[in-house]
This record gives sequence, C-alpha cells and structure tokens, in this order.
Amino acid sequence: MNENREQIEANLRLHVDRLAGLIGPRTLQKPKTILATIGYLEAQWHEMGYHVERETYDAMGDEATNLIVQKKGGTRANQIVLLGAHYDTVFSTPGADDNASAVAVLLEVSRLLREHSGKRTARYVSFACEEPPYFNVDSMGSQHHARQSRVRGDDIVGMLCLEMVGYYQLTQGSQLVPDAIPKMLHRFFPRRGNFLAAVGNLRSWNLCWKFRRGFRRGTRRLPLFSIVLPEKINEIRLSDNSSFWDQGYPALMLTDTSFLRNPHYHRSTDTPETLDYPRMTEVTLGVAAAMKKLLR
Repeated sequence: MNENREQIEANLRLHVDRLAGLIGPRTLQKPKTILATIGYLEAQWHEMGYHVERETYDAMGDEATNLIVQKKGGTRANQIVLLGAHYDTVFSTPGADDNASAVAVLLEVSRLLREHSGKRTARYVSFACEEPPYFNVDSMGSQHHARQSRVRGDDIVGMLCLEMVGYYQLTQGSQLVPDAIPKMLHRFFPRRGNFLAAVGNLRSWNLCWKFRRGFRRGTRRLPLFSIVLPEKINEIRLSDNSSFWDQGYPALMLTDTSFLRNPHYHRSTDTPETLDYPRMTEVTLGVAAAMKKLLR
C-alpha cells in the first residue's frame, strides 16, 4: 500500500475541488450535476482498473444510481466488507464536508487497496439520495442497496459508512455532545473537535473493536473516538449506516460528527477551503489499514 502522504493529500484536494468546487450542489433536482458526479467517479475508478457497476432504481419518480466496485477476495470471498459514502448534497450547499470529503476518502482508500489481496471481498459503494427528501425512506440509495444485498443473501460482515470526515477544530469546547446523552456521561466524551469518531449500534461492538485496532495500525497522528450506543440516540442513525442496521448487518459511521462540530453543515459556506486535508490524509491511512484488517 502506497502511504505517500503528500500524494494522498493532493488527491483528496483534487476530488473535493472537483465535486464541491467545480460541480457544486449534487442533487436529482439538478440532473446535470448528478451526471457530472457519476461521470467523475466512474472515470476515477476506471483509471484505477476497477469495473464499475451502476445500480439504478426509482427515487420518487426519478432514476437514481448507486456506483459499486469490488475487489474479489480469496478463501472467504463470499464475505464482504463494504466501505461507502453518499455523493449527493442538499440543494443549498456545495457539500465539501457533506459529503465530498467522504467520497474523496472512499476513492483514495480504494486506490490504496487496489492491489491488496484479502481473504474477504472489498466492496466500495458511492450512494445516491442520502439527503432529504430521500433520507430514511425507500428511495435512499443505501436503503436500496442494503435491501438488495439482503435479498441476494450477501454476507456483509461489516459496513463502514464515511459521513463528513474533513472538518476539525483544536479549541476546547468546539465539540458538542448529542442531546440524548445523559449529562452525567458528558465527561466521557471529547470536547475538542480534533478526532474522527467511529460509532456503532450495540450489535456492532465487535466490528467497532476490530476497526479501532486496524485504524491504529495506519495512523497515530489522528485521535479516534470509538463507541457503540443504543439506536434510540437518534444522531447515530443519521447516515447510511442505519440502512444496514435495519437489515441486520453490523455497521459503523465514521465521521467528524457533522453539526456537532461543523458550523457550515448544510450551508452555502461548506466549501473546499474549510477542510483540513492533512487530517483527512490520516483518516485515509487509518481507514485503509482498518479495511486490510477486516478483509483478512
């Protein structure tokens, strides 16, 4: 695995600039932006040598498309480790952190691991329609993919959801705690927004433990806060990981914690220059190392 940090950072900057800077808001209400996004992602994966599958479906009367690439495993090829990130945005934002940052990391991890031969199959998916009005309904891209995976009998042993991974703050008090967390437990949560969070439901505790161990093999430069919580804490269900929980698959959300830290969430100010690319580089290295561990 090539671990050249300068090259990784340059690639991350390029991907975010193309998605959030050049294309801008990416929504089915602006069909040309979706076509441009699909074209960009397909071109990147084709250049890496992957075959890209388009998974199309109906989203409230419009055609939506998930993009899927796979690297088949060896002796456990029927077992799948899925890394995913949604590529759409709400209408009002260019979506640098939400969610071009995650798509950029998805592309870079798949590039770093393109020659890696794991026992399990690696599946990389860029999902359509995570944002409202599609969130948490049948038209959500990850809902469609998770349902179809269950119908096919896909053995997804772990799903890692990249959700906003590019915004970091070093000042004390820059990190909020979800409202549903009892006040007496707040002292166990970081209050400085300088970390990546890996959050699972209670059934995903084993995946969370393995991810943490793998992530630490890839980087020690970025703090990782890993935790499993009951799903009644709504904030942990606010991305594509919840679609896989609903189908009984173990899944984690990997995130900078979104609106609990980033003041640009769903705003026109969510632009490429607000992101921390050196820390995104560490996210990339950590996630790639965790994927290698999970693919064993």
